[in-house]
Amino acid sequence: MRMNGGKPDVLLVEGDGPVRTVTMNRPAQRNAVNEELHAALAGIWGRLRDDEEVRAVVFTGAGKAFAAGGDLEYLVRVSNDPQYRYRTMAEARRIVTEMLAFPKPIIAAVNGPAVGLGCSLAVMSDVVFMSDQAFMADPHVSLGVVAADGGVLAWPLMMSLLRAKEYLFTGDRIDAVTAERIGLANHVVPHDQVLPRAYELAERLARQPQQALWDTKRALNIHMGKAISSVIDFAFASESETFALPEFGASLRAYTARQGISAPAAASSTS
Repeated sequence: MRMNGGKPDVLLVEGDGPVRTVTMNRPAQRNAVNEELHAALAGIWGRLRDDEEVRAVVFTGAGKAFAAGGDLEYLVRVSNDPQYRYRTMAEARRIVTEMLAFPKPIIAAVNGPAVGLGCSLAVMSDVVFMSDQAFMADPHVSLGVVAADGGVLAWPLMMSLLRAKEYLFTGDRIDAVTAERIGLANHVVPHDQVLPRAYELAERLARQPQQALWDTKRALNIHMGKAISSVIDFAFASESETFALPEFGASLRAYTARQGISAPAAASSTS
């Protein structure tokens, strides 16, 4: 495990040869995205794009979750600090655009809950293997914010618009079998097979003719890019506005109470 200033890196890049493993590494927090991990997710794709040895990536989470949405302290800071909110919205947009432009195949190994941004990171990948014990959910609206870095960008391209509306409006969980059926996952596999199956495909794709594979991915992602470009400006502007509303603070406190955890004290200033 790599260390950064005496503590583990929140995003690990491991492996040699043509396949790299990118692992969100906050297992005690179910890989909830904090300030450091958010920045790392924005920067990693450019680094891997420029590494000529890398031909495919397996993307997963450490421990029992893929990524359980936003870290509470991080969300409170986004809500309370306008300048930071502006920066993090720009960073969130960069995560989307960098993944969309990344030329090499990304194989998501969804080993546990993929919530909010975690769900987006999974479905912005190219192929999704999902543990039969995992689920997806996008609770942005239930917390009082627009799902700009969530389902509004990509879900309508993968399922019917009616289904996307229902799941985004309610924030309901989508179990693995349903996720595969509606188009958010390619394969549901036994829990202990999610990483082996992802590596098997990554290694196979790494052996494919490189330019043909990458340009085929680019051509396919032009469809997605055109759709996303028509909504991304409004989506992120409106998400930023909703983070600043008192309703978000109240929703966050209610959510943490339902989960039996204590929200950071600063959350009270959002009401």
